[in-house]
Amino acid sequence: MNRRDKEEPVKILISDETDDRVGVDLLDRLDGADVVTYDPTATELDQSQRAAEIMIPPYRGSHRPLELLSQLPHLRMVQLLSAGSDEWAPYVPGHVMLASGRGGHAHAVSEWILSAILCQYRGWPSLLNYQHDGVWAHRKVEADTVAGKKTLIVGAGHIGLAAAKRLQLMDAEVTLVGRIAREGVHTAADLPALVPDHDIVVIAAPLTTSTRGLFGKNMLATMPDGSLLVNAGRGEIIDTDALLLELNAGRLRAALDVTDPEPLPAGHPLYTAPGVIISPHMSRTVPGTNERCYQVAAEQVATFLAGCTPSNAVLDRQ
Repeated sequence: MNRRDKEEPVKILISDETDDRVGVDLLDRLDGADVVTYDPTATELDQSQRAAEIMIPPYRGSHRPLELLSQLPHLRMVQLLSAGSDEWAPYVPGHVMLASGRGGHAHAVSEWILSAILCQYRGWPSLLNYQHDGVWAHRKVEADTVAGKKTLIVGAGHIGLAAAKRLQLMDAEVTLVGRIAREGVHTAADLPALVPDHDIVVIAAPLTTSTRGLFGKNMLATMPDGSLLVNAGRGEIIDTDALLLELNAGRLRAALDVTDPEPLPAGHPLYTAPGVIISPHMSRTVPGTNERCYQVAAEQVATFLAGCTPSNAVLDRQ
């Protein structure tokens, strides 16, 4: 039954934090919706909040209100703002719809991917060290061009496709790997044959049982000497110890927005490993991304309220 045919609107829980205010406005415009705000750091919900049928975790630190799930007896949908669903999938009951924010991060994350590749290829880490020491480093740093470089993107969703488009504009040769084979897209089964033939490997895939540890010792060993590994997916997709061995041997380079463990603790050897640059899980963190995520969320919720399955529904929660 279409929920809009009912008299009482559906209560939607949205965080009351600053980054989520745009969501309150967007979701409150939906026909048949009644937005109720909540504190994602709270341990108890009030009576009005407990009546919610849809919950949206906060834009930042989305895992914080996980314990509130048990206080929502009428819950029918959890709408995430994150592209991945691994933090919530194990805890959302099977009868509750779970949908991701897939599509809201593509612009920002693909931009980070490009910047990370250029940073490494143009030698910026070394240049900044010379600058800090007051040295005019003309011809002291080796630089390279992205043009003509074979780039393998693991993850052919919104982020991977956006990254591919940006890299192709810079004349890189792009190969895509996705969960399902289709025209122009390989599957993970092809990785052992594809990885050795690429200069750059970009991970833009979600964390699932099939991607966890995908880039372990054996897969990393197939990467060519001097090649670059970029991770904008999830830290657990790469075996950190195996990557450290490759970095310390000077065989591979890396650019990481996500790590395992995360956050990376002080003193962790990744911080000082040669050939790696690390950003603290901030590839999406630029102005406007929160609004893009809530626009996606509003579309997904509207579809659900209309009695249909949202396009971002998480069907495989393994």
